[in-house]
Amino acid sequence: MAKFEAKTLLKDKRFWCASFIIAWAAALQGHMMWLKRQESFQQKFGSLNQNSNDNEQKLPS
Repeated sequence: MAKFEAKTLLKDKRFWCASFIIAWAAALQGHMMWLKRQESFQQKFGSLNQNSNDNEQKLPS
């Protein structure tokens, strides 16, 4: 059985490439989840500009 050596693993470019791809995919997934949450919040409560325009229209002049 081959002996596991951390030095050879850290020097391997495939290891770093795979690690980068995994980290990038995780970050992309987190970002997409954050965007979905922001969009859901905006649909539920509206944006700040919409709320201020609605309040201005409701006030009697």
